[in-house]
Amino acid sequence: MIRRSISKRTRLLLGFASFVVILLGYAWMSHRAHVENPRNKTLPNFSQFQEGWQKMATGDGGIKFWDDVKASSTRLAVGVGIGVLLAFVIGLAMGCIPQVEAVLLPPISFFAKIPPTAMLAVYFVLFGVTGMKIFVALIAFGIFPTLAQAIAQAAQKDVDEHTIYKSYTLGASHFEVIWEVVVRQILPRIIENARLQIGPAMVFLIAAEFALADVGFGYTLRMQSRLQNLNIVYTYLIILGVAGLAIDWCLILMRRKLCPWFGE
Repeated sequence: MIRRSISKRTRLLLGFASFVVILLGYAWMSHRAHVENPRNKTLPNFSQFQEGWQKMATGDGGIKFWDDVKASSTRLAVGVGIGVLLAFVIGLAMGCIPQVEAVLLPPISFFAKIPPTAMLAVYFVLFGVTGMKIFVALIAFGIFPTLAQAIAQAAQKDVDEHTIYKSYTLGASHFEVIWEVVVRQILPRIIENARLQIGPAMVFLIAAEFALADVGFGYTLRMQSRLQNLNIVYTYLIILGVAGLAIDWCLILMRRKLCPWFGE
């Protein structure tokens, strides 16, 4: 029977087994590559990874790991924060006020279909080529259109008219209905949609740093790729994946804490 539930233990074991298979597959490919060419750098072995980790720890080879962490995390946090705030305000307004939706939905839907990285030239003109603004703008306006549309749809579809009419009957004002009824009802959807935007936000960040930055994960990935230091590149990619999962889990825990009635 499809969608039949499995135990938590089985799920954890299968998830762990998938990573084991990936690691064993990589180890086998790396071994074959080093048998053919002991100096192979495209599929680094464990000793090459250790060498790369030592460089990251000591700062050799121009690798400034902690500077990269600080720069990229700050850009991501500020960009996502501004993007979510804008999407929350405008998406909620579109979902609650038809006139606002009529005015803003067409341009937002239009810009949502344009890849933010394709608009880099426009961002250069508006925010400059250097500094914090270009990275924050690319992330914030990259996630804003899709997230605003999702919040507007949640406000329209997830809150039934009967609940709104009942609130007005009990004497609630427009603001009280929006804040106490609509926002509380759609809060788990807001958190879920924000969680789904972390991946795209990281893509926009790395793309911008790859092209413009002099510090950050994208910059180091570009420089180490040119030098074919794949031990550093793979390590940075793993760190990005772990960081993305950590943020994802934090948002899931936040949703469970703030909205226990929503379920898993």
